[in-house]
Amino acid sequence: MFTFYFNPLLVTMVLPLLGIFILIFFISDSKKNLIKLLSLIITSLTFLSSLIIWISFLNSTFQFQFLQTYRLISFLNINYSVGLDGISLFFLLLSTFLINLCILISWENPKFFIKEYFLCFLFLEFCLIQVFCVLDIFLFYIFFESVLIPMFLIIGIWGSRERKIRAAFQFFIYTLTGSLFMLAAIIFIYSTKGTTDLLSLWFTHFSFNLQLILWILFFFGFAVKIPMIPFHIWLPEAHAEAPTAGSVILAGVLLKLGGYGFLRFSLPLFPLASLYYNPLIFLCSLIAIIYGSLTTLRQIDLKKIIAYSSIAHMGFVTLGIFSLNINGIEGSILLMLSHGIISSAMFFCIGVLYDRYNTRILKYFGGLVQVMPLFVLFFTFFSFSNISFPGTSSFIAELLILVSLSKISFVLLSFSLFGVILSACYAIWLLNRISFGVLNIHYFLLFQDISRREFCIMVILSWIILWLGIYPNSFLSDINFSTLNLLKLLF
Repeated sequence: MFTFYFNPLLVTMVLPLLGIFILIFFISDSKKNLIKLLSLIITSLTFLSSLIIWISFLNSTFQFQFLQTYRLISFLNINYSVGLDGISLFFLLLSTFLINLCILISWENPKFFIKEYFLCFLFLEFCLIQVFCVLDIFLFYIFFESVLIPMFLIIGIWGSRERKIRAAFQFFIYTLTGSLFMLAAIIFIYSTKGTTDLLSLWFTHFSFNLQLILWILFFFGFAVKIPMIPFHIWLPEAHAEAPTAGSVILAGVLLKLGGYGFLRFSLPLFPLASLYYNPLIFLCSLIAIIYGSLTTLRQIDLKKIIAYSSIAHMGFVTLGIFSLNINGIEGSILLMLSHGIISSAMFFCIGVLYDRYNTRILKYFGGLVQVMPLFVLFFTFFSFSNISFPGTSSFIAELLILVSLSKISFVLLSFSLFGVILSACYAIWLLNRISFGVLNIHYFLLFQDISRREFCIMVILSWIILWLGIYPNSFLSDINFSTLNLLKLLF
């Protein structure tokens, strides 16, 4: 009855647009504090609205909830349909939470084009909400690609170093090129089936040979976004040049678009092709885990260390998704949510260091526990969370994935466990180099621990990591029925 009178999903979608409208037409560029305050209020209201969605979400059904359909082009049979199931619910929550966090992170930065900067984040929030809610593959593609526009501007204009323009174009061209293959597949599906409605297409038959071709076309679009090796080249550069808030949202949500695409489109639309290409996915995933971890160990830029470690973690995600059993799929969803929080926390910590010392080169740091004890305390917790320490959010996620792999192949399980060992190596190595040892007073003379604002952000992130790690059932109970429905479509 709650959704009959009031649909919080529509409110969540409209609020970022309302913020954009007010910022453009009613607030001048000179009122910097008002711009920040309004952006914070709008994103906070959007997050609260998404929490209302979660509270009113029924976890005892596999049906999509908060459904709403509007006719866009009747004679072309294209409708604007939105709705949520247990899979998309938490990606929506992750997006609204991290955008809200990005506004807080950006409170002291940037120093120029402030209004345009916050407009980019509001537009990015609107596009991300649409990506996780629309139930039409053509509209999904539109919003999937629209995400590139604000991220391109955030990296290219407010990036931190000289190579930011190159990194922005590399990010844009790589991801756009991959998605063009997906667009070709969508156009073909529409021309043959006469609809782009996702729920209708789930029950539409595609021949085996056609599935093989369409699956590959969709694969290119999603593999670049995750990114899977060898489509990962753009990621380290984009992270290294993006501002702190840009890196947070890039690692926290944008990397999850590929995994979400596999779950929402590749598996249910092309189940036979998903089974056929399983060995390819497993091979690419294992390479990502081992190569990503080893490459992380030889990096000297702090952001690139976290960027390459993200590639390794996304390798675990794709292993879980294509294990095609309930443990693996639920573990991969939980790992994406966990990685969204932990990687955001790690990038925020690196942003704190960069704001103070204007460098991210590892050799300049050391012994920070002597002068920044609070920072090191949180950084230690986030580092252990990053290696899936028991009690933290990634532990139960990786455990579910490893259990699912044990049912498929001992070789897969062995290489995955080796990746877990490597993740401990690079995380502990990074923690040791930054926090302990001799304080490098040759490079820095002034030291400052975290501020109250930074402390509050770190406490919030730490609390969510512990919540996910200690009581994961509060999330898994809502995911369970949607995962079972996905497996029913597969088999």
